[in-house]
This record gives sequence, C-alpha cells and structure tokens, in this order.
Amino acid sequence: MGVVAHRMFKDQIYAQFARLGAAIASEKRLELLDLLAQAPRNVEALAEEAEMSLANTSQHLQALKAARLVEAGRDGTRVIYRLASVDVLKLWLALRSVAETRLAEVGQISREFDLGGDAEERVDRDQLEAMVSAGQAVVVDVRPSIEFEYGHLPDAVSAPVDELPSAAAELPRDRKLLVYCRGAYCQFADDAVAILRRAGFDAVRLEGGWPEWVVEGRPTARDNPGSRDLATTPSGDGRDGGGPKRKRRPVAPSVPSRAQPRVRKD
Repeated sequence: MGVVAHRMFKDQIYAQFARLGAAIASEKRLELLDLLAQAPRNVEALAEEAEMSLANTSQHLQALKAARLVEAGRDGTRVIYRLASVDVLKLWLALRSVAETRLAEVGQISREFDLGGDAEERVDRDQLEAMVSAGQAVVVDVRPSIEFEYGHLPDAVSAPVDELPSAAAELPRDRKLLVYCRGAYCQFADDAVAILRRAGFDAVRLEGGWPEWVVEGRPTARDNPGSRDLATTPSGDGRDGGGPKRKRRPVAPSVPSRAQPRVRKD
C-alpha cells in the first residue's frame, strides 16, 4: 500500500470514528442516551423527560440513529427508540468516566448539588448480594415503573420516588433499604433516601445505579418477560414498547398504579 493509499485509508476510517463523536457532541443527546439506557421510549415520552419540544427531540434522535447508536421500531402507530446495543451504554459510561477524571467541573457541580449525599454512607454494589442474602437489607428501585418493568436488580421492589412515602407501606423497618435509581447522576435516590429516613426507615443509597449494574454484567430481572434485555442482546430492534403497557407490581396494594410513566423531572 502506497503513501497515498495510506492517507486515503486514514481519512476515510477516522471520518467514520468522527461520526460517533459528532453524534454525541450534545448534552441533550447524551441525556437521551441515558434515558434510553433505562427503557425504550417513544419520542413523546423522551421529549417530556428531557424537557424539549417534539421537533428538537426527533432531530436529536435522528442524529443518534444515523450514527447507529439508537434503533427505532413501531409499536402500533408509535415509533419506539432504544439503545442499539449494550456497547452504546459502555460508550456513554466511558465518556462519563473520562469527564470525571479530567474535568474538575464535574465534581464541583456534583458537590454543589450535594449529589449522592455522604459517600461513606453509600453501599458498594459488591456488598449488595451478601447483605440481601443475609437478610440484612432490601433493594428498592425508585425509578418510574416503566423502567422497573423493563429491567431491575434481582429481588428489588418498586417504589417510585413520586409515590413515596405511601408506596413504602410494606417495606420492612427491621432491615436496611438499599435505594438505587438511574445511575450515579440521578437524584431520585437522594430524594428517596431523604423521604424514607423522615418516615423512620434505615435507608441508604446504593453506589451507582441501573446502568452501572448492567454494564458490569451483573444479573438482572424483569417484570415484563416479553421485553428484550439490553444486557444480553447485542443489538436491539426497537420493538420493545416505550409506554406503560401494564401496571407495575405495587409495593403496597393500596397504592394505585400511575397511568403515565412519570410526572417528576430528574
């Protein structure tokens, strides 16, 4: 291969790599990837979550789709988006990790908003199984029910933060509650821990959340056996729902399920 051919190869191959960089060079697109890491959704649900117009949300999704980072499929008349594969989740978490180590602003903003509370009180993911097996703790998922149904930690119970403290009526008071949500930069768990503690529970935040658990290859569970698992499926087909098709398994029978996937912004 001559010098000219070498240059042509470099120009063409790096241009392909740059497609991914360009696709994620937007804070809103990163937020959409983070949301789709929780569960597939339609454009209307994503627009509400990200507080964007439908038009802007659709444009961002098309940019991610063009880079093969998300896939889309139809569920009746709706178009449902999902991450293309677990590799996309790994890319997002790797980018976040580099930002944490290279950008001091990430830590400063987290401290400013008191994200994660006291680090010494958080429970490491490696400790979870032993604590649950020993009957010392119960795992509590405080994400919206649609996300819990798509996938959750084994033996976790669903208690969406919007429904606390009433949704915790049947949670045990003689065991520690290990609370998790959408990940390290989700504030649902912080809010839930505060609410549960005020209600008299021994609650602490689990280190990280659903995305970190999945990307580490740890076991997962689901309430909707018909949905496809991001953790075990190399590439999704976008036909996994995106709306709350069924009621969640309630923590307390007296707490009604919500008709909408969420009403609270994270």
